[in-house]
Formats: sequence, C-alpha cells, structure tokens
Amino acid sequence: MTVITRFAPSPTGTLHVGNIRAALHNWMWARAHGGRFLLRIDDTDAERSEERFVDAIRADLAWLGLHPDGEERQSARTARYEAVFEELRAAGHIYPAYETAQELDLKRKILRGRGLPPVYDRAALALTDDERARLEADGVRPHWRFRLDHAAPIEWTDLIRGPQHFDAATMSDPVIRRADGSWLYMLPSAIDDRDMGVTHVVRGEDHVTNTALQLQMFAAMGAAPPAFAHEALLTGAEGKLSKRLGSLGIDALRAEGIEPAAIVSLLARLGTSQPVEPHVDPAVLLAGFDFAHFGRAPARFDERELAQVNARIVHQLPFDAVAGRLPAGMDDTAWQAIRPNLETVAGAADWWQVIEGPVDAPAPGEDAAYLAQAAAVARTIDWAGDPWHALTAALKEATGRKGKPLFLPLRRALTGRDHGPDMAALLPLIGRERTIARLDSNAAA
Repeated sequence: MTVITRFAPSPTGTLHVGNIRAALHNWMWARAHGGRFLLRIDDTDAERSEERFVDAIRADLAWLGLHPDGEERQSARTARYEAVFEELRAAGHIYPAYETAQELDLKRKILRGRGLPPVYDRAALALTDDERARLEADGVRPHWRFRLDHAAPIEWTDLIRGPQHFDAATMSDPVIRRADGSWLYMLPSAIDDRDMGVTHVVRGEDHVTNTALQLQMFAAMGAAPPAFAHEALLTGAEGKLSKRLGSLGIDALRAEGIEPAAIVSLLARLGTSQPVEPHVDPAVLLAGFDFAHFGRAPARFDERELAQVNARIVHQLPFDAVAGRLPAGMDDTAWQAIRPNLETVAGAADWWQVIEGPVDAPAPGEDAAYLAQAAAVARTIDWAGDPWHALTAALKEATGRKGKPLFLPLRRALTGRDHGPDMAALLPLIGRERTIARLDSNAAA
C-alpha cells in the first residue's frame, strides 16, 4: 500500500503555527514511508476564500521544504460532490431540514435548560411531503443533513489516541450543505479522501468528533476510511491555549529571522517523547518519525525555544546557504568567524559593521596608556599568521596583564562591545590598518 497523506487548508488566511504543524506531520509520514503528500485547497467557501491566500499557502509550504506531490482544489470538484450527494440522498442517507438558525438555537437552549445535550431532534424527518411542499412554496429553502445510523457503533483505533468509541444516537445529524447550496466541510472532505486514495489523515484532536461522523459517511459511500491520527493541540508557553498561536504565521516568523529548518525541527518533535534537536537536514527527523512517540498531553509551543533552536540552526548553516542574505563583501571566512555568535542570519550585518567600522568604543579610562602600547605592538607583529595571539602574547609579556584586564580593553577598543566572536578569528578581518587606527583613536580619547 502506498501511503498517501494530505494537507487541506482553507484559503481564508495565511498558515499559522498550528496548521503548519499538521502540514509538516502529514508530509513527514508520507516521506518516511516513501509515499505521497498532497495539497488540497478547501475553497468551497467562495465568500471567504481568496486567491492571494492560495498563493501564500503554496509559497509557505515551499519555503518550509514541504513540496506536495499533487494538488487538488475543491472548487473544481463541485460536480463530483453533487453526484455523490444525489446518490446518498436517493439511498436515504441525506434529508432536507427547514429550521432557521434562530429556531435551532432556541431548541438547543431549551435542551440545555433541561440538562440535556443539544442534539438535533430530527424533526425534519417527521414532515410529510405536503408539509415540505408548503414550506418550499413559502420560499423556505432547506439545508441538508447526513442521517447517522444510530444502530451502528462508531469505533476506530486512532494512531495517537488509541481505541475510540462514539454512540451515534448521542450526536446530531451533521449539516453537510447550506440552504444556498454551498458545502460545509464534512462530506466534500470525505469524498475527496476517498477519491484521492488518502490512507492516513493527520490532524488536531479538535477533529475527533468530525472523524466519528465522517466514518459513517465513508460507510454510506461503501468506502474504506483512512487511518486517523489526532494530535494534541498546541498551547502557549503560559500553559493555556494561546490566541497568539493562531496569528503567529510564516510571515511573522520569517520577519523575526526564523529559519525554515528551525520551524521544522521544533514542530517535528513538539508533543512527542523525543528531544527537540536542530537539524538542517530533515532526513534525521524522518528516520525517527512515529506516531507511537506522540503523547496525549497538550503540546507546549514556546517562542523562546524556537529562537534557541533557530540560533543552533544558524550556527550550522554553510556560507553558500546564506550568501544571498549577507552584507555585500562578506565572504566565507567572515561568515565562519561571525556565525557562532548569531541568533539570526540578519544579525551578521551588525558584526560586519563592527569589522568594517567605524566603531563607537567606550572611553578607555585608565586603560588609555595600555591601548597606546597595544597600538605600538600592533605595528610590529606578523599579521600574516595569528595576529591576535601574537598581540596578546607580546602585551602580556610587556605589561604582566592576563585574563580580562589583558583581553577586555582590546575587545572594547576594537569592537565597541564586551562580548562577541572569537577575537582570533575577528582580528584578521578587521585588519592591520583598522586595528592600529582604532587602538590609536581609543587611546587618545
């Protein structure tokens, strides 16, 4: 069996952390089993769907490295939905209902007031042909419900949650089509999964009830359902469901300098028993991907953890991977020197400015004479080899300084900062002339 997964976003907005995670895990499951990963654009909601979001979804998946093996659009499949709808209606699996939204809301309130679950009472099934005809003659257009089989148990073994059991009699017959003829999510999704040969559906645990309902739809169509894996939902760092996660999209992450490999590395392991590790190459992540590692507890997403993973990813990136994002003139040697101190690739520009100058160094205070001596030594050392160690060794012998009193005044005068890249790597980039000029200038300040 060829494993086939799908990611099915609605183009009503850009991708955010939650659905990026779902896309990633569907992609990983397919790739780990040599299968196919499909993109399905669920654009049946014509009013809210926008083409710019379709383009954004494609671009974001490509940026993350999640390249689909095929794409379908629900808006191109309406004839197919119509045909299956008519088959199911003829077989008695679908029926019209005429209650207004206000009437349904009142029914739910009454049931809740009595301490009962707000389950639809199937009043529409009791209507006679004459009553339905009168309603339609009065201009009342029906919405359509899928009729659940109350006698059939709903059971499946979820790849993450284990055995699942639902009683159809305790559930409302789901509305599958609005009065205006537009489709809701449930039936088109089941039809697509069947037609596309989807073998595994990976989605959030908020879809568990949908799965229970859709299993009966698969049965009504005479189709074997896919396997389902329902992941625990993401929570924010504060331990509660975070509204920010719903707005934390690829654009925002990219603007913060987050690398796609950092997002993939974090979300691949979030909610599992495996440690989060930074991997530029996702092959390692794919090799260990298994739903058996997923837990039932909410998965905690922490932006600080993402930033830490990002820094560790940046520290692995070769020059060729970032050259187009670096300041003009910055070469591989400079990148290797600066990279260990970066949190984002964009931060390289700050250190390139330190190298190129000018540098705003703090006043030397009592170290002015020491810096003047350092400038004199810098004029005499061999700059072709290891100028930093040659400079500090000569100053240590001449002044008796060691440790921080030896190194820190030099770093401050040369970079304007107390911390940064290894000076042994940085000093050759600053070069002889700029080094002497900065030491002279700082000594005279």
